[in-house]
Amino acid sequence: MPRAPEPMTAPPPPNPAATVRRISVDAGGVTLSGLLGEPEHAPARAAVVALHGGGLNAGYFDARTAPGLSLVTLGASLGYTVLALDRPGYGASAARLPLGQTLTDQAATVTGALRDFTSRHATGAGILLLAHSFGGKVAIGAAADLPGETLLGLDLSGIGHAYQDPRHGPPDLTRHGDWRRNWGPLHLYPPGTFQARSVPVEPMPAQEIADAARWPAHFRDLAPRVRVPVRLTFAEHEAWWRHDPDALAELTAAFGAAPHVRAERQPDAGHNISLGWAARAYHLRALAFLEECLAPRAIAS
Repeated sequence: MPRAPEPMTAPPPPNPAATVRRISVDAGGVTLSGLLGEPEHAPARAAVVALHGGGLNAGYFDARTAPGLSLVTLGASLGYTVLALDRPGYGASAARLPLGQTLTDQAATVTGALRDFTSRHATGAGILLLAHSFGGKVAIGAAADLPGETLLGLDLSGIGHAYQDPRHGPPDLTRHGDWRRNWGPLHLYPPGTFQARSVPVEPMPAQEIADAARWPAHFRDLAPRVRVPVRLTFAEHEAWWRHDPDALAELTAAFGAAPHVRAERQPDAGHNISLGWAARAYHLRALAFLEECLAPRAIAS
């Protein structure tokens, strides 16, 4: 009798690593820095522009603590241009914008950065705006005003419309309770994640801290203006945002102008999904969503 196959005990090998380089983008007079990965052997089919959360930086999307976790290299190896931006108040713009910017101004700055970026880099059929946590707030603001011919879809993680506890203020990585809410169980992250040179942490600008408490009202204004497909992901151990059935029904219904909206859960993940063991699974699902956004355009052509 033939022997049954042995169960797989190790993850599949990652795709070949793409080259990642640092770049600068002109966002209407404000210089933003970022990390860029591009396909090496064929034109880009589309582009992913990724926005990090509060108190982090673009390195959030280029985790190197274990093979295969980086969104930048994974996306480029699969034929997409991937730009992870340092949001206003982080990276190259931190000195010029020590207090950061309001949500409205950040959305406008990111929109300006996209105009400059698309004028100089191959973005194929358009852009998937992928964002985490506070970056998701900025992404929703930008998506509310971006034309459909530029934006293919909106992929968000670690962002909702209602805090689990309204008494909580904005995150503080130095407070024990906020540390647990930001990370969840520490075994969900590869060894070395929390070493000084590995964790992509930066100070959270004061303007973001002030805006965090006002987010529910901002969301009610912005969400109905988003006109592209939306995908929302909540980590299994998400502790900042409500993601019970009633909350998810309210959240998805708010995107009334979007062609379709869905909310998903990522098993074995804490709030900072893209730095954990679940990063590759989440990124592959995000890129599959991008393929779904591309399909109608391919059919129409």
